[in-house]
Amino acid sequence: MPPEEGSGGLPRIAVVIVTYNSAGVLGDCLDSLPAGAEGVDLVRVVVADNASRDDSVRVAETRTHLPVTVVRVGRNAGYSAAINAAVAALGPGECDAVYVINPDCRLRAGSLAPLAAALREPRRGIAVPLIVNPDGTLQPSLRRMPTVGRAWAEALIGGNTAGRLAGLGELITDARRYEAPGEAVWATGAAMLISAAALAEVGPWDESFLLYSEETEYALRAADHGYTLWFEPAAVVEHIGGEERVNPMLAALSTVNKVKLFRRRRGPVAGAAYYLAVVAGTAVRAAAGRVTARASLAALLRPSRRLRELPQ
Repeated sequence: MPPEEGSGGLPRIAVVIVTYNSAGVLGDCLDSLPAGAEGVDLVRVVVADNASRDDSVRVAETRTHLPVTVVRVGRNAGYSAAINAAVAALGPGECDAVYVINPDCRLRAGSLAPLAAALREPRRGIAVPLIVNPDGTLQPSLRRMPTVGRAWAEALIGGNTAGRLAGLGELITDARRYEAPGEAVWATGAAMLISAAALAEVGPWDESFLLYSEETEYALRAADHGYTLWFEPAAVVEHIGGEERVNPMLAALSTVNKVKLFRRRRGPVAGAAYYLAVVAGTAVRAAAGRVTARASLAALLRPSRRLRELPQ
């Protein structure tokens, strides 16, 4: 059902931010919220901290002009677990939608209102913004359905090229697609507004995905429940990101998780074909000298090298 209206007839939005040693970026994220929330009722900002060793909690607690609640998860439990802890801290009926954002995001002025408006349409459960890099260039964030064919296309010609050629790739890289609103299969989890109705029906985020693919799993599971994901380019968010591309541990976790999710949803036969495609593509890039690809290939081929828990 569409969001209800809170104070002054505005949709009531709670913001959830997951932190782990995020002090260097969290302040800018929090400081962007008042302008970003123009046109909505910002009822709560929940910062779920995964046992940061830096000043992340202090940065959150000093923003006294915001309705901030800090939830101390107690360990580096992963993205999904922290989101679940943050959502559990919200009161029943407190908000009409929850905006899950990364701490390295900054909201442009008025960016929340178009997302909230998009969720007024029946069975729209998730609304996502246009994501740009800090220099204002497009950061592709929309995805097509994962398939074996797309995995092979990405393995053979690369994800960026495949994404531009008649939908061969999973990542949508054609800038024209980002000029108009519309439905998408899934999108990056850096910024997602989820209706309270969808949260209640779809259930908690899957904590078996420590990092990466958890947003894919959630969007696909929401679709299983009849909820669509809507892209709204009138809402703009700056996102720094990029750590997965340079951190071997994170790159390996991302690669293993997407294979795990595909096998879980499509079964062992299709899962094996998808796995072989990902191994092939990763092996080519590892042979070219990419350190992240080498780490990913080792994790794919040797289960003992796979990350079971995040560093504490």
